[in-house]
Amino acid sequence: MLKVKIAEIQMEKEQAFDIRRKVFVDEQHVPIHIEMDEYDDTAVHFVGYQLEQPIAAGRIREVEAGLGKVERVCVLSEYRGQHIGVMMMNEMEEYARTNGIFRLKLNAQTHALAFYEKLGYDITSDEFMDAGIPHKSMEKVVS
Repeated sequence: MLKVKIAEIQMEKEQAFDIRRKVFVDEQHVPIHIEMDEYDDTAVHFVGYQLEQPIAAGRIREVEAGLGKVERVCVLSEYRGQHIGVMMMNEMEEYARTNGIFRLKLNAQTHALAFYEKLGYDITSDEFMDAGIPHKSMEKVVS
C-alpha cells in the first residue's frame, strides 16, 4: 500500500533527497550540484512510502500566482511500473488545487512524455537539453 505525504520534518525531506540522489545522480548521472538546487529550501516536497519505506519523491513550487512547477518526480527503479508515479502526481495536483495553484508546468525527460500525456499534460516546447538529458516542457490546468 502506497502512502504519499508532504515532507514536513527534516528527516522526511532527507528521505526525498536520498531518493532523488539514487535516481538522478547515481542512475542518470546528473551532477549533484545541478540536482540539489536553491529551490530545495522553499519547495514543497512529497515522499511516497510503501510499508514505511520511502520509494518515491517529487516537489512542487509556486513560480507565480496560480502557476506551479512540478519537479524532481522519481521512483526507485525496483518499484517502477506499479503506477506509483501516477499516485505521486495525483497527490501533487491535489495539493496544487487546494492551495490556489490552478496551472502546473514541468520539464519532462523525453522518455517520460507519454506518462505525463496520459495524465493530461500538453507539450509546450521543442526538445531541449537539461543536465545532458533531452526534455520538453509541458503544462496542465488542474482546476
